[in-house]
Amino acid sequence: MPGMATVHSHAFQRALRGRTQRRSTQAATFWSWRGLMYALADRLTPDDLFNISRFAFVELAMSGITAVGEFHYVQHDRGGRPYADRTLLADTMIQAAKAAGIRIALIRTAYLRAGYQQEIVAGQDRFCDADAAEVLADAETLRSRYAHDPLVCVTVAAHSIRAVPLQQILPLSAYAHSHQLPFHMHVAEQRRELAECVAEYGTTPVALLADNGILDGRFVGIHATHLSEREITALGKAQSFIGLCRSTERDLGDGTPDLPALLEGGARLCFGVDSHASSDAFEEMRAAELDMRVQAEARHVAAEAPALLTAAIQSGYEAIGFDTAWHEDEVTLNAADAALAGADEQLLADAVVFGATPRAVDRVTVAGQVIVKDGRHVRYDEALAGFIKTMQSGILS
Repeated sequence: MPGMATVHSHAFQRALRGRTQRRSTQAATFWSWRGLMYALADRLTPDDLFNISRFAFVELAMSGITAVGEFHYVQHDRGGRPYADRTLLADTMIQAAKAAGIRIALIRTAYLRAGYQQEIVAGQDRFCDADAAEVLADAETLRSRYAHDPLVCVTVAAHSIRAVPLQQILPLSAYAHSHQLPFHMHVAEQRRELAECVAEYGTTPVALLADNGILDGRFVGIHATHLSEREITALGKAQSFIGLCRSTERDLGDGTPDLPALLEGGARLCFGVDSHASSDAFEEMRAAELDMRVQAEARHVAAEAPALLTAAIQSGYEAIGFDTAWHEDEVTLNAADAALAGADEQLLADAVVFGATPRAVDRVTVAGQVIVKDGRHVRYDEALAGFIKTMQSGILS
């Protein structure tokens, strides 16, 4: 099969896996979990970021992921001081992906404030720029640096309506539009986000974006969980992408979007690993349908296996700017793996989507280079050693 894309990743959050699940961690809500994530972000060195991200990308490759959209917002040194080379950490993310051998869309993300009438806190200051112009200047630097690298795409994003005011979102969206690049944004993930947007603008986030001409066929709305009928219609009419991240949305208790209505309206589906709470590309696909079944108390609700594969492959690549590169990457599955043994050849897509696990991934090739062989990444030992070194350095203490 062709390689799959994950359109939304925060690779540094891989360090939090299994460490925020108990009540004693005080991660009872999205907002308290966010505080733990900020504490991690505050301690990261460039070497830490490389080691964690490289290992996260190696793990994705062993799940059949050949392209990643890295929603990159840790930009600066501690205290929010820019590095002498402003794009140091963005380059670090790109080098981590290249070390893992996968394609990366470095999504240079604007993060300009804590939220409407809120103060920046420790850790969060490493995300913040003065304005959209700084973000666009960095994007131009990176686009020039990697212009001839077929494994790298650079685009821009606004983190969210709470982190970027509308007047700063507009030039970011215009830049992406003028360069025919995807434009990513977290939208409607949490109900508090909606309430704060209404307090500031008198309307909810996606409605605000629709009213200002930001929704189009290159817009990628991440999560899109709590939407009105009008917003669902607007996303569908624009044929925007919906970046579903079910493992993280489940983990953080975000809720579930009305995916059947979004797809029926014309929106296009793709998948993201988000916080790396799990790195199972097959589970992200099937969860899009199975979670809707739980909600609807019915079967065959949102999408069948062939459509889910298209969402993971072609739509995923398009949503991160690698429009045709999915033809060049390949994942070979082991037909003798227990999860696929005895599969009906006429229903093979169903067997893969609803039954396969990363264990079935035998070989992965990106742009002609074999990066996974016999189920194991060719640089796994090196990546694991770097990851363990960082994890034992006290970064989480």
